Amino acid sequence: MKLLRLYMRVLHLLGPETRLGWFLTVANVALAAAQFAEPVLFGRIIDALAGAQGGRGTTTWESLLPLLLAWAGFGLFTIGCGVVVALYADRLAHRQRHAVLTGYFEHVLQLPLSFHGGAHSGRLMKVMLAGTDSLWSIWLSFFREHFAAFVALLILLPLSLALNWRLALLLIVLCVLFAALTSIVLRKTNEMQTQVERHYSDLAERASDALGNVALVQSYVRIETEVIALRDVVNRLLSAQMPVLSWWAVVAVATRASTTVTLLAIFLVGTYLLFRDLATLGDIVMFMNFATMLVQRLEQAVGFVNKVFMDAPRLEEFFGVLDAEPAVRDRPNAIDPGRLTGNVAFEGVSFSYDGKRPAVADLDFIARPGDVIALVGPTGAGKTTALALLHRVFDPQSGGIKVDGIDLRDMKLAALRRNIGVVFQEVLLLNRSVAENLYIGKPDATEEEMREALARAQALEFVDRNPEGLQANVGERGRFLSGGERQRLSIARALLKNPPILILDEATSALDAATEVKVQAALDEVMKDRTTFVIAHRLATIRNATKILVFAAGRIVETGTFDELTARDGPFAELARSQFLIPKAQPRPQSDRAPA
Repeated sequence: MKLLRLYMRVLHLLGPETRLGWFLTVANVALAAAQFAEPVLFGRIIDALAGAQGGRGTTTWESLLPLLLAWAGFGLFTIGCGVVVALYADRLAHRQRHAVLTGYFEHVLQLPLSFHGGAHSGRLMKVMLAGTDSLWSIWLSFFREHFAAFVALLILLPLSLALNWRLALLLIVLCVLFAALTSIVLRKTNEMQTQVERHYSDLAERASDALGNVALVQSYVRIETEVIALRDVVNRLLSAQMPVLSWWAVVAVATRASTTVTLLAIFLVGTYLLFRDLATLGDIVMFMNFATMLVQRLEQAVGFVNKVFMDAPRLEEFFGVLDAEPAVRDRPNAIDPGRLTGNVAFEGVSFSYDGKRPAVADLDFIARPGDVIALVGPTGAGKTTALALLHRVFDPQSGGIKVDGIDLRDMKLAALRRNIGVVFQEVLLLNRSVAENLYIGKPDATEEEMREALARAQALEFVDRNPEGLQANVGERGRFLSGGERQRLSIARALLKNPPILILDEATSALDAATEVKVQAALDEVMKDRTTFVIAHRLATIRNATKILVFAAGRIVETGTFDELTARDGPFAELARSQFLIPKAQPRPQSDRAPA
């Protein structure tokens, strides 16, 4: 029943190809019926020839010709129908495979960062490719041969009972034995195959992890260690896979043996019935053909069950990802407000990742266009979480965030994010050209606009230095660029987007001192007339911030300008002293000791 439900889900994914699927279904029924007409006609021809040879009948060429023509006609129909089924089954499987793959890819990209934080990219890629390969293979094999096999079984057994119930009992016994053996093997290997698929996922994850961090692997001389670890995963995989293969080999051996045993049984029983006038020579020939055909169909049916069984764990993984729902989604009446001005208000905002310890609690502040709001505090204080809520990576569990007086949850997610530009501390670049990475900020940007953004981000010089210019590939995660070049390209991308709200997460952290001065000047210019939030650990970069929010344990413990906060001699002043931005507080003079 589990496999049946899973396959119903597989058929449901046919989507727009369902109509073609029904056409193939009808064609398979016709194909199965035609295939069984052939041995019946052949048996009747044998009876007619046997009667003519013994001189007991009146068989003539004219009376035999219709049987021969019908036999040839069904044979030609079987060939033609088989070609049509194979051709259109291929088209259906290939088209829908790519359609489902694209849909999966789109779905995964829409899942929240919280999902991606717990799911390795290598595993997600493996699930996508293995899942769609399994879907393609099942669709193709089912419509090309396996559905015809199931239909044939449904036609053959009742038909054989009507033709000669005594010989038909042998075929029924064969089917029962096959069903029982298959059921036993499925029960024995179910959990083992699930474990095999887990090892395949571990293999993909570990290989992807090592290849994605090849510089680390090489610099720390871990090549041999990684290869040994991968080989260990492969050995565990094989240890789990071999027992499964052994059980299914038993089914394969039983299939081969059953062919000989069944043919021999039909011949012996048929001969006995022939001597008692309970069967004809044509019946024996017909049922031997039936037996051969039945074994082939049983082999195909078992092969299909084996295929679905082997693919079940990867299909369950695939559907598990496909069924994952974004925690943040558009409300039915969500609006697109167009370009916002950037008035941001946090009103009693609280959020917890685990429902126990708050990541942020009771955040209340306002930011207006032109404001530079700096968020400072120790690691884990809630700075990144607060801005993730503004970007709607998560939704607050209490309170609300409004932009231009509109609650973020009442806006379409894409509309909100079009109004926010982010420069991440960890630079995120695609393995594509400089131009393609800039198009992320503005898909219709002209070359002139891109060059202007690069110039303002102090990035034009290194782009022009490359002979390919804007078409130069930056490498996987920007590996062909230095750390400072990657950061400047990321800043140029945000400048090109020109959003009313800008988030800078340590945007100048990877720059040398000389370049940082230039980029900071460009950032100061682009911050004008827009709302900017800066996460900063180096307090020297936020001296001119309009407002500084000091975070501790998820709460805002101090608010003010740089000078106001240093004058208060509180947590911010202590941070400033640790970075040598203000002199250390002088110790109070000790009072004279009391006389002994």
